[in-house]
Amino acid sequence: MTNLLELYVKLVGLVLVGFILGRKLPTAVPTRLGRFLFWVGVPISIVAFLRQADLSGQIWIAPAIAYLAMLLGASLAWLAIQGQVHFTKTIPQQSTQGSLILAAMVGNTGYLGFPITLAMVGQEYFAWALFYDLLGSLFGNYGLGVALASHFGGSIGNFKQIAQAILINPALWSFGFGLMLRQVTIPKIVEFYLDKMGWSVVALSLVLIGMRLSKLKSWHKLPQVGMSLAIKMLLVPLVIGIALPLFGVTGSAAQVIVLQMAMPPAFGTLVIAETFNLDRDLAVTALAGGAMLLLVTLPIWLWLF
Repeated sequence: MTNLLELYVKLVGLVLVGFILGRKLPTAVPTRLGRFLFWVGVPISIVAFLRQADLSGQIWIAPAIAYLAMLLGASLAWLAIQGQVHFTKTIPQQSTQGSLILAAMVGNTGYLGFPITLAMVGQEYFAWALFYDLLGSLFGNYGLGVALASHFGGSIGNFKQIAQAILINPALWSFGFGLMLRQVTIPKIVEFYLDKMGWSVVALSLVLIGMRLSKLKSWHKLPQVGMSLAIKMLLVPLVIGIALPLFGVTGSAAQVIVLQMAMPPAFGTLVIAETFNLDRDLAVTALAGGAMLLLVTLPIWLWLF
């Protein structure tokens, strides 16, 4: 309980700081901060925390569970849409259907999932969250997510550019570099400052989330997006979380996986929605609603698992 309260103070405090700064500072500031974190900050934090992570056990199953969670979320969202069509005799627009499925499928396992995992479970199991995000969510978002968006948005995306975006992702390269650096002995003072830089990036990531939330002004589709949030943040983590022992995943490793599955919709879903002409207002509402719902669901998952 003490750890959870401390997390809430830091989480809400840093996001609130970002929210206030986002209202005061020029629009270009969060964009530049996002680029800095993407190209420099997050890769440094991955190298820093990966040095202290435990890579033993069935860690390679984490991406497989990520794909399972995304497929289950997308399937349940599609079934829910079909149920709505059957009972209400109304058919949502294709663009709205695409945004609903994306919101139920891909979570914010990086900028939000990493700091929560580090705070509640510790650096030893950080690799589970890392594998889940970089080898699971990343490819699910820009692979399956883009394919779905292209279908529901009625536009054909440049899949060559998408493949290039994945391959040049600095987080993936720093992941490989961090694995190699684990075998190298570095001076204590360097390791000390590397660790401090890693935690500084975590704080900046939360500030950036606040900045981006300050730009979200659409709430009128909250009732409509409730279905996707219930699937993404409640049903999928519960169903797969209960089944994790069948995959040999228990204890702290299972807690990390459940926390990653329970994260709110990713900011990447908004980028995809804008690129492929999906329902942007619904995507925006899903981001904001999911971030607030997390404050309620987080202690539930920590208690259950």
